[in-house]
Amino acid sequence: MIGYSDSAKDAGTTAAAWAQYRAQENLVNICREQQVDLLLFHGRGGTVGRGGGPAHAAILSQPPGSVAGRFRTTEQGEMIRFKFGLPDIAEQNLNLYLSAVLEATLLPPPLPEPGWRVLMDELAADGVKAYRSVVRDNPQFVEYFRQSTPEQELGRLPLGSRPAKRRAGGIESLRAIPWIFGWTQTRLMRPAWLGWETALTQALERGEGEQLAQMREQWPFFRTRIDMLEMVLAKADADIARLYDERLVAPELLPLGVHLRDLLSQACEVVLGLTGQSQLMAHSPDTLEFIRLRNTYLDPLHLLQAELLARSRRQQAAQDSPLEQALLVTVAGIAAGLRNTG
Repeated sequence: MIGYSDSAKDAGTTAAAWAQYRAQENLVNICREQQVDLLLFHGRGGTVGRGGGPAHAAILSQPPGSVAGRFRTTEQGEMIRFKFGLPDIAEQNLNLYLSAVLEATLLPPPLPEPGWRVLMDELAADGVKAYRSVVRDNPQFVEYFRQSTPEQELGRLPLGSRPAKRRAGGIESLRAIPWIFGWTQTRLMRPAWLGWETALTQALERGEGEQLAQMREQWPFFRTRIDMLEMVLAKADADIARLYDERLVAPELLPLGVHLRDLLSQACEVVLGLTGQSQLMAHSPDTLEFIRLRNTYLDPLHLLQAELLARSRRQQAAQDSPLEQALLVTVAGIAAGLRNTG
């Protein structure tokens, strides 16, 4: 089983994705040498930060030989209902899986060029350093996370089958679902992109822009990572995230929120530079229209949630109170609207 959630929480998606790719390559080679049939189990969640994304593209981005007629993966949380809740939709999604597994088996993707591997090593090293400088090295980060997101409330709401924390402690004690869920509710979407902005910027500063473009055009693994990054950034909203900060965060922690939103802006700019577009997801106007339509309903829910969080923390409302019930409605509504939350 390949674990996506905790590896990304520990190192960021840049380094985690590349480590998972190389681990699969090693497993394929070892099993081939020992004449052992290999079936990889992808423990994906619904979000990009937990290995999620369009199934067809995700399967075709796996290393050559890792999908040999078989592919096992998880569907979790609200994604079960979205993908398999209706017979026609379930059939369509199963067809997507089937066609992708057949294509990856019969027409496997090309092996990455040696230069691409070197550049991915650099991106991973720069990405994990940038990610951990915020998540682990900043002493204010944990408190900022708990104040600016609904993380404190998730443990009280009936949203999952397991507790929000494994034990007392910091970020390492938090389960991956509330970790992702909290940032998604505020639209900062931080776990999916943090680290990429620095890694890609430094690669461009080293004059490797042409090679990045070549990797995106010819290597399905890298193309899928950039496409997923672009989709997440299109759903992020710095103004919504600022609203939560203004309503919930102590003054001494506000500069950290400003810094994170600056990094978000940097991530958007570097992806636009890499794709050559003037707008995120400009190549997919249907997706942009879906996002715009959903935002019509999501924006009021965010406004309401920020106010309810402030009142709940001020009044220390009971779990079965109308205040907490209203808060639960906003959490579920935002999750349904964004469709990649847990």
